[in-house]
Amino acid sequence: MSFDFSNVLALKSEILQSFLDTVTMVGLSAFFSIILGGLLGVFLFITSDNQIQENKYIHQLLSQIVNFMRSFPFVILMVALLGVTRLVIGTSFGPIAAAFVLSIAGLFYFSRLVEQNLQEIPKDTIEAAQILGASHPKIIFSILLKEALPSLILSATILIIALLSSSAAAGMIGGGGLGDLAIRYGYQRYQSDVIIFIVILLSIMVVVIQSVGNFLAAKLNRK
Repeated sequence: MSFDFSNVLALKSEILQSFLDTVTMVGLSAFFSIILGGLLGVFLFITSDNQIQENKYIHQLLSQIVNFMRSFPFVILMVALLGVTRLVIGTSFGPIAAAFVLSIAGLFYFSRLVEQNLQEIPKDTIEAAQILGASHPKIIFSILLKEALPSLILSATILIIALLSSSAAAGMIGGGGLGDLAIRYGYQRYQSDVIIFIVILLSIMVVVIQSVGNFLAAKLNRK
């Protein structure tokens, strides 16, 4: 398989735009997934057995909803939510529309990671805070989230990489981005060098994201 760099140079403006579309999709969806998924994950944890807001009915309901939403492959979820996306965003095509669906998929994925991260905190730490009379908001923000922060950063790193992978699939149904470019030029026009370049670019993005996440988590662990 030959690599003709001239094909990539001829598409440099489209590659740049596709890269920006991918960054937009991943950036927006990561932001909303981390915020909303984080809140949902905390709520899942505190309503579980023997926690500060134990409520088995609410916990089971939320847990089943999370499991149900996580069972959808991203492309199927994107197709299923075309009407909702069009209603909320005003269009079902483009990076913003794709970011909306990515956010929905990502928040349920991240919520389960957050719940698992919080379960790793020793029960004694929470019980000691309760004995000292700490309020529930203080326990959540000053103890749970603070203690789990390095793990949460690593989980957010996993989330962002997963969103990057899904954003490539979004190109299949008009989401734009690097995945769309790879399909239009690399697959449909048989320009294999374009696919190779985009794979290398996506790989570099993954390495950078993972390295930054590992660095931040390690730095917080040393404090």
